Amino acid sequence: ESGGGDQPRAASGAQPAGREAHNESVLDSVVPALERVIGVTKRDADHPDPDAGPVETRLNEDEPYLDLEQAKRILDQLKSELVPLISEVRDSDVALDQAAFTGHYPEEEQMALARDVLDAVEYEWEHGRLDTAPHPFAGGTPFDARITTRFDEENLLSAISTTLHEFGHASYSLGLPESEFGSVLGRARGHAVHESQSRFWENHVGRTRAFWEFALPLIRERFDEFDDVTPEAAYRSANLVYEDNPIRVEADELTYHMHILLRFEIERALLTDEIDVADVPDIWNEKSEEYLGITPDNDAEGPLQDIHWSMGSLVNFQNYTLGSVLAAQIDSAMRTDLGDIDARIANGEFGAIRTWLTDNIHSHGRRLPTDELIREATGEPLTAEYFIDYVTEKYSNLYDL
Repeated sequence: ESGGGDQPRAASGAQPAGREAHNESVLDSVVPALERVIGVTKRDADHPDPDAGPVETRLNEDEPYLDLEQAKRILDQLKSELVPLISEVRDSDVALDQAAFTGHYPEEEQMALARDVLDAVEYEWEHGRLDTAPHPFAGGTPFDARITTRFDEENLLSAISTTLHEFGHASYSLGLPESEFGSVLGRARGHAVHESQSRFWENHVGRTRAFWEFALPLIRERFDEFDDVTPEAAYRSANLVYEDNPIRVEADELTYHMHILLRFEIERALLTDEIDVADVPDIWNEKSEEYLGITPDNDAEGPLQDIHWSMGSLVNFQNYTLGSVLAAQIDSAMRTDLGDIDARIANGEFGAIRTWLTDNIHSHGRRLPTDELIREATGEPLTAEYFIDYVTEKYSNLYDL
C-alpha cells in the first residue's frame, strides 16, 4: 500500500531530472524518474476505485462528472475535423502576420493598457489586483480574486490576451455564491468549467473583430504606432495560425487542441502500459507530424517542453480543450439569450455578458454536477459541434478556404 508521500517524493526527484533533460534536449536521462512518477500514479489510482482504471480515476479528480468516454469522444471528433482544417490552412495562399502588434512597447505602458482593458470589462478592483508573473495565473474567492499577466515588449497582443484570459478565471471566482463561502458548494465546479470562462473572454470576446473596434481607441491613447491600424487588420493579426510552432503554450486558438490531443493520447498509453516512457519521443514526433504537420527539432521542443509529467500531473491537459469546447457552446447560448453580442462588445458594453455568466455558471458553485450545469446554462449536454462550427467558419473566412 502506498504512503501519502510517495507521489511528492517521486515528483521531487523527477523535476530536477526533467530540468536537466530539458537543458540537454534529450529525454533519456529522465526516463527512470518519469517511470517512478507513472508507477506511483497508477498505484494510487487503484485506491479510490480499483475497477475504474488509472486514466479515468485521474480524469475524475478534476472533473468528476465528465467521464473518460465523453472526453475521448469529443477529442476524437476534434481530431477528425481539425486535422484536415489545419492542413487546409497550411495549404492556403493567404498569408496573415502579426504586423499590427509588433513593435516596441514598454512594460509600464503595457501595464497601464492592461488596467484600461480590465476597467472596461468591469474588473472589481476593490476585490482584486493586477501583477506580473513568468507564467500568469489567477486565484481567489468571491471576496478577493487576483490576476497576474506578462508582457512581451515586442508584441502587444500577448498581454491583452493573457489579461483577458486570467480575468475570466477571476470573474468566475468573484461570481461564486458568497453565502456558501467555506463550503464545498461555494467552490468552482471544476477545471474544464473554469477554463471555459477564461477561454470565453480570451477568444469569444478578445479575438473578435468587434473587440478590436472597441479596443483600438484605448490602445491609441497609449501607443502612437496604432494610429493607422484598422479593426480588420488587428482582427486578422490576432487570429494568425502558427503553422510551424511545436510549443503548446505558444500555439494559436486552432492548433492548440492538437497539442492537447497528442498529450492526452500519450498519457493514456503510458498509464495503461501500452507504451514505455522511452518510446515517447518517437511517438510524440509521429503524432506531431500527423496532427500538426511538423516534427520537433529535439525533445525540448517535444515531450520535455511541459513540466506537468515530472510534477506528477497526468490526464489534466484535456480539460483545456474541454473548456474551449464549452466556451463555444456558452457563446452560442448567450447570443440566443442576449442578441447581438458583437454590438455590445464593439460599444464596450460588457455588463450583460458578465451578468449572464454569473447567473448561468458562476453563481451555482458546485450545486450542480457538470453535465447538469451545462444543460441548464445552454439547453444541451456538452457537445463539440459549436466549437467545430465556430473555428471552421472563422478560419475558413480568414484563410479563404
